[in-house]
Amino acid sequence: MRHEAFAPIGAGVDDVHVGCLGSHEIAELRRLLAEHGVLVIRSQNIDDVEFVSFLRCFGDLVFTEGETPVDGYSDLNVISNVGRKTPPKSTFHVDTTYVRHPPAYTALRAVEVPAAGGQTLFSNQYRAYATLPAADRSFVDRRKVTHRVTGLAGMDGSAVHPLVLKHPLSHQKSLYLSAPARCVAVSGMSESDGAEFIEYLVDHSTREPNVYRHSWSPGDVVMWDNRCVMHKADHSGVVGDRVMHRGMVAGG
Repeated sequence: MRHEAFAPIGAGVDDVHVGCLGSHEIAELRRLLAEHGVLVIRSQNIDDVEFVSFLRCFGDLVFTEGETPVDGYSDLNVISNVGRKTPPKSTFHVDTTYVRHPPAYTALRAVEVPAAGGQTLFSNQYRAYATLPAADRSFVDRRKVTHRVTGLAGMDGSAVHPLVLKHPLSHQKSLYLSAPARCVAVSGMSESDGAEFIEYLVDHSTREPNVYRHSWSPGDVVMWDNRCVMHKADHSGVVGDRVMHRGMVAGG
């Protein structure tokens, strides 16, 4: 499968048509996702039927309760600035980490691309782990973090996950974080020390040299591996409508 690696994370794929793919193609996409974290699949003139078919090749779909579903497609949710008086808020995070088995993959289909702005940012969590001082790597290897739901009215929930994950395909270690407001406790640390440490780790992970900024084009489908990537949308300076349809694939 032809692909072009980006720096410091991600790769572009040009010779795939999103839809129901064969097992060999899916295995190769899984391998590329594990290696590169993010795949940009360009020039996909597809609808939500094909998008859902593509996602189901990777496993069962999951939906975050409290999000806005796509009309007629209950497994997808819509992300849009249309009709909003203020831009949506976004910080670096991993999707739905407050459940025992968070989604392994997330994908966005560009429905409407703004004339300017609206990038999505991705951090390389393999590199974030590898570039920590040795003492910090030893420390985080032994820690767990309690993740709690935020930003969804009427929702409550939490789950405990290791602070370091070893990816089942790449076998590389990554820092497994989410937004600091969602990481409410670190094992073996006081509440204040844990909060300060999470802020340090997120700042370390999201330094500009460790981040790929994706500028959207019509027809883009972008998929990423939540086990080795954090992401956020940049809603500053957006000119025009920005509409994305999102789907998530269950983790093991």
